Amino acid sequence: MRVVLVYPDFPDTFWSFKHAVKFIFKKASSPPLGLLTVAAMLPAEWEKKLVDMNVTDLLDDDLRWADLVFISAMAIQKESVRRVIAQCRSIGVRTVAGGPLFTTNYEEFGDVDHLVLNEAEITLPLFLEDMKKGCARRIYTSDQWADLRKTPLPDWGLINLKKYATINIQYSRGCPFNCEFCDIILLCGRAPRTKDKDQVISELESLYSHGFRGGVFFVDDNFIGNKKKLKDEILPAIAEWMEKRRYPFSFITQASIELSDNEELMRLMVRAGFDIVFVGIETPNEQSLAECNKFQNKNRDLLASVKRLQKSGLQVQAGFIVGFDNDPLTIFDTQIKFIQNSGIVTAMVGLLNALPRTQLYERLEREKRLLKDTSGDNTDFSINFVPKMNYEVLINGYRRILKTVYSPKQYYERVKTFLRDYTPPQKQAMQFRMSYLGTFLKSAVILGIIGRERFQYWRLLFWTVFRRPRLFPLAITFSIYGFHFRKVFEKYL
Repeated sequence: MRVVLVYPDFPDTFWSFKHAVKFIFKKASSPPLGLLTVAAMLPAEWEKKLVDMNVTDLLDDDLRWADLVFISAMAIQKESVRRVIAQCRSIGVRTVAGGPLFTTNYEEFGDVDHLVLNEAEITLPLFLEDMKKGCARRIYTSDQWADLRKTPLPDWGLINLKKYATINIQYSRGCPFNCEFCDIILLCGRAPRTKDKDQVISELESLYSHGFRGGVFFVDDNFIGNKKKLKDEILPAIAEWMEKRRYPFSFITQASIELSDNEELMRLMVRAGFDIVFVGIETPNEQSLAECNKFQNKNRDLLASVKRLQKSGLQVQAGFIVGFDNDPLTIFDTQIKFIQNSGIVTAMVGLLNALPRTQLYERLEREKRLLKDTSGDNTDFSINFVPKMNYEVLINGYRRILKTVYSPKQYYERVKTFLRDYTPPQKQAMQFRMSYLGTFLKSAVILGIIGRERFQYWRLLFWTVFRRPRLFPLAITFSIYGFHFRKVFEKYL
């Protein structure tokens, strides 16, 4: 059996980093972990190819070679998915689809031959067994949760790791919280499930043996869902492995804000090599937090929580949302002030949208406020329900947030705010290396000579050289991020 695994194109959005990866001579931000894991679950005798359309084109010859085409995608890749399916149908090759987009929206894809939904560890073996018998059904689904201790190593041999800025791995699935707008509990449940210590180390060793060095993103929904296991087993094991291997990786992950309350956990994460954490802050407005069941963010000084994370050695990336029913007219100024004062450089501000089958979606459906399906991109100035706030006021306020926080002046001020207070771990001190030279020269030309941000760019770099020289590579990185963010939003502003 010949199989082509296809990862559709990721559009030009906030998290694509398409304009940023060019500076570091990469093709894409990260590879398709789901498909690489699925590939490892397929029979060993099957021939496999993986086509990541963010790195290379999907050719008709690829499809003619295949007996089956596996497709996995997120909601934001929907349009590319439709084109891939149409291309497969024109060739006459059978399609097998799974992943978040299809699990929550499978009714929209009547032209897919086989839908293997929910978690592949459970549903894929059922499909493969029926394929072997020649009686494969169209839909495979399950209400059970997989045991991650049985999840195989991703098949890294199917991709060129050098094409990617970061590599994804996963330690846990599930989140103990119940945010109204989030679809994580639909896809992965509320009880955190984890891999064992030996699995995590095996995955790191596998990446290392394949020659990768650089950023590794633990894509867990909430990395700290099981704090005891992290403290007692996982983080000490990672720290020991990293020290033995002389720190070949730096780690990124996602966590809820109460990480900032746990000094020991922050210390262990930094010692293990974590230097970036994404936190869903959403809004400083207490009434809106209560509305969306974001109770873990309520009754705390969110700004102080962010500062504690940064002081510990963790860069904070964060998500913010406007469009809640309880948002006052002052929310736009409040969000701007919080983002600027926090020094959160990578601040993703989006409009609230109702994802299919979420609690928010069901509530708005009952209230007869739903308008259309969501694009999956909450930064594209579309909203799929009737907001309580006047629509024009909401859109104009949202536009003002983006225009402010990503204008060169305010953006570079925020970078400086962060660099002034941030203290990286000594063992991972950021020093300029020759490998950064190409990136620096490219940024100097595009940002420092051609770009409208050239004054702020050089001002930041000179300030960093004299005040925080160890953070010079980070200053360049943030400058490149800012360029990407402005390119993404310029068509709306």
